[in-house]
Amino acid sequence: MPKSPAPSASAPAGLARIDSRPLVAGIVTALVGFTSSFAVVLAGLKAVGADPGQAASGLLALTMAVGLGVLGLAWRSRVPVTLAWSTPGAALLAASGMPDGGWPAAVGAFIAAGLLLALTGLVPALGRVMARIPSSLAQAMLAGVLLQLCLAPFKALGTVPMYVAPVILCWLLMMKFAPRWAVPAALLVALAVIGISLASAGPSADVDPLLPALEWTTPAFSLQALAGIAIPLFVVTMASQNVPGVAVLRSFGYETPWRPAMLVTGAGTVAAAPFGGHAINLAALSAALAAGEEAGADRSRRWVAGFTSGLAYLVLAGFSAALVSVVNQAPEGMLEAVAGLALLGTLASAISAALAEPQDRIAPAVTFLMAASGLAFAGIGSAFWALLAGLAVRAALFRPATPERSGGEPGTR
Repeated sequence: MPKSPAPSASAPAGLARIDSRPLVAGIVTALVGFTSSFAVVLAGLKAVGADPGQAASGLLALTMAVGLGVLGLAWRSRVPVTLAWSTPGAALLAASGMPDGGWPAAVGAFIAAGLLLALTGLVPALGRVMARIPSSLAQAMLAGVLLQLCLAPFKALGTVPMYVAPVILCWLLMMKFAPRWAVPAALLVALAVIGISLASAGPSADVDPLLPALEWTTPAFSLQALAGIAIPLFVVTMASQNVPGVAVLRSFGYETPWRPAMLVTGAGTVAAAPFGGHAINLAALSAALAAGEEAGADRSRRWVAGFTSGLAYLVLAGFSAALVSVVNQAPEGMLEAVAGLALLGTLASAISAALAEPQDRIAPAVTFLMAASGLAFAGIGSAFWALLAGLAVRAALFRPATPERSGGEPGTR
């Protein structure tokens, strides 16, 4: 192998050895994670009853919880572990609607979901129960709750085409040439469109606060909110974020500090909930940015990328209120359109995973349709009933493939 060039005589030897790639990778991880899904968070929080100030507080609380959690986990484990807020969970909230008891009941459900996350780290049996829920049903439930939100960009073409069309076009072009930056670029175009709209409308007397502030909400607990929000939020966060997050890190040769990660994300969720945060978890897609080659050739130093992403999230927290203030001035349907574009890839992956096994497609299909229907019964949203219906149909219909049907060895599926 060719030798590395010798350090410049004019530069200190220590500085010459500094690799900036982990720092850059960490900053990119935070930027992509924040900008590609914060619109989903705002849409979800508003759907369950948050007013603009409470939604802004929730985004701030989540950003701070993610940042502080990553700092602690990466520093102690020396693994490039990264955290994020639960984007699928926010999409679930957007499809759930306001629970009985309003916003305080939703906050109570967030706390319950956080306790379940923490218990997963403390009680191995709970993790085994989660493992018994077929992944195909969890993914079908997620796809069902994502469907309406992913339809929003195309519905908005019929109501505000001049605002939405440039955003969709930018997203499509970036998906071809730089997929990772497709949603952040679409967000920038959306902000530009909003700015032009505000400028043409003249000065407005209603301006939201530009400085970040936390708003406390005293939680309320109801059976309907626990069943309709907390349990589905926990299931979809585990199945769509935490489990894939572990797999991504393992694919790069790192073992996730599972128990500390569950305790940190659970405690972070509980702490953020009274201020409007719904859930934080292991990062999945963005985890590859901090754990892969982009974070430097020295694998033992890639944890710095995770640590840096935590610092970057704390910086982004300072801009969250101003960003929410601009978004709140958007034409009706614009926020949902950007959120829908951000979730199209997740929807496609969820549908693919739900229908991956030819002999087990009816139960996921029922789960998907039930979740997409928006059915609410006894004050409990469709996600809970979709999971129950899928489990019941699967128990009635599913039979593991036999060697005669599958051509495989006994016991294979």
